[in-house]
Amino acid sequence: MTRIFGTDGVRGIANEELTPELAFQLGKAGAFVLTEGAHKPTILVGKDTRISGDMLEAAMMAGILSAGANVIPVGVIPTPAIAYLTRKYKADAGVMISASHNPVEFNGIKFFDQNGLKLSDRIEDQIQAIIENKLEGTPAPTGGGLGRIIHETSAEAEYVEFAAGTLENDLRGLRVAVDCANGAASRVAVSALRKLGAEVYVINDNPDGLNINKDCGSTHMDELKHYVVEKSCDLGLAFDGDADRCLAVDEAGRIVNGDFIMLICALDLKRRGKLHDDTLVVTVMSNLGLKLACEAHGVKIEQTKVGDRYVLENMIRNQYSLGGEQSGHVIFLEHNTTGDGLVTGLALASIVHETGQRLSELAGVMKELPQVLVNVRVRADKKTIHESDPQVIEKIREMEAALHGQGRVLIRPSGTEPLLRIMLEGEDQSEIDRMAHELADLIKAKCK
Repeated sequence: MTRIFGTDGVRGIANEELTPELAFQLGKAGAFVLTEGAHKPTILVGKDTRISGDMLEAAMMAGILSAGANVIPVGVIPTPAIAYLTRKYKADAGVMISASHNPVEFNGIKFFDQNGLKLSDRIEDQIQAIIENKLEGTPAPTGGGLGRIIHETSAEAEYVEFAAGTLENDLRGLRVAVDCANGAASRVAVSALRKLGAEVYVINDNPDGLNINKDCGSTHMDELKHYVVEKSCDLGLAFDGDADRCLAVDEAGRIVNGDFIMLICALDLKRRGKLHDDTLVVTVMSNLGLKLACEAHGVKIEQTKVGDRYVLENMIRNQYSLGGEQSGHVIFLEHNTTGDGLVTGLALASIVHETGQRLSELAGVMKELPQVLVNVRVRADKKTIHESDPQVIEKIREMEAALHGQGRVLIRPSGTEPLLRIMLEGEDQSEIDRMAHELADLIKAKCK
């Protein structure tokens, strides 16, 4: 069996790759590995709004219960809520059933340990080894040894209270448009903003099991861009399906991505003496313009490979306050142990409210270098072609030389999809567009 865990849990087409059988096995093996030694362990289980969530939730809970662990199902709720509530409830682990920003046919399963942290590769490998060994050695209790379902009805309200409580002031008078992606933010985002006194205008908050992320949310922001202008809002916030990421739109309908959001929040924390060691943690995908802006404003940059788990590892190791990704995964370590779209959106709204500046003015602190991202669909055995094929390696070297140190070429395999992501930055948009597609065509030809 190839490794089933990617950069963000187990992901695949529901009922084809991510089957109920695999969900059951993950539930039982995960319960065994994550709660070994606990007297009567308890595991939180949440999900986003996609139709396959019910099926996988039932299978996952059956696996957990069959291992003798109790389950607290908290229903539809954001991924960061699972990280927070696992700690709050003093549960032994948490599980989120979601494929994040992916289309409805996909789903995923991600685990959190008792501290609300995503699992290390070592723990994930232990879970997979047990599954490969056909669950041999896992407990099979009977009678009173089986687990129970423990119903908890206040989880959503407690998460909203937590998120709203991350602000020191309210948002009265602020006009905020929200695109909930017909996902897990559909109730909590509106509730938190209204609790803080904002005037809220909401779209895509009517999930039907099939419309999650469909032409909406943080991956499709055209509707929100127009809506912000139409309603004369101060800003717009766009979440993805499980609300662990947030992107924004300024008052003129222009997208403000994660790099801008992180810089705005970093400068605010620095001003208030809350940015530890004046350092921001980002991934290699962040724009070079962010690095230049940070240097100009006395903020140091720590860089990691792609994945908010790697950002978090760096933050915990060095006690940094803020980090994240260009895609909108932003971690405020003072508040949560994973990317939290709602906490991020509230923080940004609060800065706009407290400074009295427009979001476009705040975003003006950074100039983004032209960037292009091209995805190439490849087989699993070709995901490292950029490191192994001499012709591809030479082409990358030639392109980097042609950029004369004012840009870069970055290729990375997706951890959740059969894709190679080709990213180029440089001063000339047309030049890097041509280069990116030239490189993509070469890789496609090599993969035939």
